[in-house]
Amino acid sequence: MQASVDYADITAETPTLSTVTAEYQVIQMQFNQAQTSEQRKSVIEQWDALRRRLDTWKELTRLHFHQDTQNPEYKTALDYCNELLPSLTALEVDLKRQLLNSPDRTELEKSFGRQAFLLWEADITTFESTIAADLVEESKLSNEYTELIASAKLEFQGEQVNLSGLQPYMQSKDRDVRQQAEHCRWQFFEQNQDRFDQLFDRLVKLRDRMAKKLGYENYIALGYRRMRRVDYDQTDVEYYRDQVVQQVVPLAIELIGQQAQRLNLDSVYFWDESVFDAEGSPAPIGDHDWMLQRAQEMFDAMHPSLGGFFKMMVERHLLDLQNRPGKAGGGFCTSFPSYDTPYVFANFNGTKNDVQVFAHEMGHAFQMWRSRHLPVFDYLWPTLESCEIHSMSLEFLTRWQMEKFFGEQAKRFRRQHLAWSILFLPYGVAVDHFQHLVYANPEATPQERHQMWQQMEARYLPWRNYGDLKYLSKGGLWQDKQHIYCSPFYYIDYTLALCCALQFWVKAEEDYEKTLAEYIALCDRGGSASFRELVRSANLICPFEPGALTQVVEKVRSSLKAG
Repeated sequence: MQASVDYADITAETPTLSTVTAEYQVIQMQFNQAQTSEQRKSVIEQWDALRRRLDTWKELTRLHFHQDTQNPEYKTALDYCNELLPSLTALEVDLKRQLLNSPDRTELEKSFGRQAFLLWEADITTFESTIAADLVEESKLSNEYTELIASAKLEFQGEQVNLSGLQPYMQSKDRDVRQQAEHCRWQFFEQNQDRFDQLFDRLVKLRDRMAKKLGYENYIALGYRRMRRVDYDQTDVEYYRDQVVQQVVPLAIELIGQQAQRLNLDSVYFWDESVFDAEGSPAPIGDHDWMLQRAQEMFDAMHPSLGGFFKMMVERHLLDLQNRPGKAGGGFCTSFPSYDTPYVFANFNGTKNDVQVFAHEMGHAFQMWRSRHLPVFDYLWPTLESCEIHSMSLEFLTRWQMEKFFGEQAKRFRRQHLAWSILFLPYGVAVDHFQHLVYANPEATPQERHQMWQQMEARYLPWRNYGDLKYLSKGGLWQDKQHIYCSPFYYIDYTLALCCALQFWVKAEEDYEKTLAEYIALCDRGGSASFRELVRSANLICPFEPGALTQVVEKVRSSLKAG
């Protein structure tokens, strides 16, 4: 295990297809010539080191592009990466097939765990050389969407801002400012509607074509396999979505009604939803550097492991949190496996979201750090619905420290965060259901897709009122959700994880220290087990089982009533 390094010292040599092919040939030859399980295990470890090295190069290349989407060198490097990746995937899939058919598979599973082999079984069904060019095109179209979003230069109240920079105005306690900010935001999408519609149309048809080349009826089944979902299927997801409609949507409607009373409004419009009460949304009471100091105090107070980890992240410059022109929007956590090091990317804009996104991404980073000792690269991260448990749960486990960021407004922040979590669940499953409709009907027109989204809003978000935001009234809201374009079928993972995170919150209300210990233990397991197994190991109810939402919904209702 390598000691942590400064970000400035993290490098990755750009590979070529010929050099990587030669490395794979050596690995395959050594595996075939191996006489014992121990020798085969040694070869797998050699392959694992190669994968970590290639992933470090890939993630560093992608990070550079997100840090400055206008840098032509970063764009060229990313294009090369995307061109090369399908060929690297072909090499990897061939070796995985060989490992799955190994006569020593049972012994190897004892060394590396059965989960790795289940993941590899999924992986080999998602790639053939016939879709290599399609994968390159998919990456190019996804990057085009990222560039389009990052290109927004919006004039608002005398200054130029990007979409992230507009967020503080969208959360203003002045209702007119909120409404004007939303108009400004969606005017950008309306002006670029043809590009957004055409991009998505090309992505949908491309993915459908890939699925059919691989023998699937449509992209839905392929999408699930690409997400490496090895222990649940579409039927489980449908059951969960129905539970959200039955148990969560009624509470969400109650919360919107209570919000109208607090804001003294006859009707809550879309631009009002971000504001919990008449005082507006609480904001951190300091700047970027101040936030880092408070975060250190917070993690030190929570647990020595968290405090020491965050200190390392700051000292090693493994955080990029400040918004700037040309920087891609959003937030994410990545890692450089050759260095056993995570990295957090975000866009601070002076709103409460800074604290939420920061805690969220630090949850990812902490899990990766705790998992770096596990035996194979596949366990560094779990599958994504499990990944999001670590991030969303840390949002809840940091609740008791919010005075450090919000001062006297901390209680209001906690109430807003809790209410937002409930309101998010219906939206998250609406995004998922929408994608199922889209990929089941790949020949639908852009207008028909907008109508599909309107159907989802009627089912999952019946309180939604767009007022004079005509673009949204016509079903355009989904177009600012990067996951829909770039990571199909990802988004429900947030809601599955939130169901688990809310259970952690309920448990923490009763016994914080025990719950935090269970959380850290879950992080330690990384991706060494499937979603259902990881959830059970943390003493949580799986979202696909009855009762997963019942207790948390009632706890949220009573907690918000109590103030």
